[in-house]
Amino acid sequence: MPKNFKLIIEYDGTAHHGWQRQKVHRSIQGEIERALAKMTGQKIALTGSGRTDAGVHALAQVANFKCDTRIPPQAFLRGLNSLLENDIVVKSCVQAEENFHARYDVKSKTYRYRILNRPLPQAIGRQYAWFIPQKLDRDAMQTAVAHILGSHNFKAFEGTGSPRSNSRRHIFKAELFQNDGDYLDFVIEADGFLKFMVRNIVGTLADVGRGKITAHDFKEILISKNRNRAGATAPPQGLCLIEVKY
Repeated sequence: MPKNFKLIIEYDGTAHHGWQRQKVHRSIQGEIERALAKMTGQKIALTGSGRTDAGVHALAQVANFKCDTRIPPQAFLRGLNSLLENDIVVKSCVQAEENFHARYDVKSKTYRYRILNRPLPQAIGRQYAWFIPQKLDRDAMQTAVAHILGSHNFKAFEGTGSPRSNSRRHIFKAELFQNDGDYLDFVIEADGFLKFMVRNIVGTLADVGRGKITAHDFKEILISKNRNRAGATAPPQGLCLIEVKY
């Protein structure tokens, strides 16, 4: 009888075309599935808690797979890490309950978006933050952030060409704080996210910080449900999935 295995995965998304398997390009799901096939001799489908875009990172992505095998979890842990490139690390492997589903059982996810806000860019670590040289008004941005707490229709921040039938999401936490001097971290926890939602929120918050729009304008954009009124999509490298709760 197939066993159900739960993985916690850390990855640097810089060299990957997102989570989802690709026919040609390298992806997180595809790389792990190939490693599982080598270990088991079976074609295995890996289910993630959700997709991350090309260039986006994760500290604790959660996934599960089912396999009829005698290989114990710790052997999977060692074997996968020996087969994967060093930009993907399986941090945990346990046998889960038979009905555990990495995507459908999610209660909330937490993402962090990091901005480097100083006159000069960085050479080391540039793939993990969005560099903005213009000094940002952090107080105005914090005021804007408060408007997204609770349950709202986030259609204004949904990626174009990817409409969901239900674009309402509940935001449990949204915080903006200074980290290590020149870094500005935006942390958001919600019951789910639309495509590009976090990056579109951050791009619009950056417009608030630059003085292009006010915090009140940000609220009006949210209410409008009009993507054309929101800011540009922030680049992927600043985004990281940091926690999934079940």
